[in-house]
Amino acid sequence: MPLGAGVVVDRRRLLDLVDQMRAALPNEIKEGADVLSRRNEVLERADEEAQIKLRRAQQQIDDLLSHDAIVREAQARADMLIREAEARCDRMLLDTENQAKARMAEAEKLSSEQMDEADRYAAEMLRRLDDQLQLFAKNVRTALDSLETRPIEAGAAR
Repeated sequence: MPLGAGVVVDRRRLLDLVDQMRAALPNEIKEGADVLSRRNEVLERADEEAQIKLRRAQQQIDDLLSHDAIVREAQARADMLIREAEARCDRMLLDTENQAKARMAEAEKLSSEQMDEADRYAAEMLRRLDDQLQLFAKNVRTALDSLETRPIEAGAAR
C-alpha cells in the first residue's frame, strides 16, 4: 500500500509493528552498544599493547644507549688505566736508572777509596821493605867489611 496523504493503515497492524520495533529496537541498540563496547575494549587493548610495545622499544633503546655508554665509559677507563700504567712504568724506570747511577757512582767512589787505601798500604809496605833491605844491606856490608879486615889482622898476627 502506498503511503501518502490519504492512506489508511490498520491500527492493530500498526500497533503490532510498533511493538515489534520496540521489542527489536532495544536488542539492536543493545547489540550496537555491545559492538561499540567490544570495539572500545579492542581499541583499549590495542592501545595498551601499543603502549607496552612502545615502552619495551624505549627500554631496548635505553639499554642499547646505556650499553653503548657503558662500553664507551669502559674504553675511556681502560685508556686512562693504560696511560697511568705507562706513566708509572716510566717513573719506575727513571727511578731505577737513577738508583743504578747513584749505586754506580757510590761503587766508583768506594773503588777509588779502596784503590787509594791499597796504594797507601803498598807504599807503606814498600817503605818498610826498603828500610829492612837497607838494614839488611848495611848488615851485609858490615859482615863483608868484617870479613875483609879479618885476614889482614890474621896475617899480621902470624
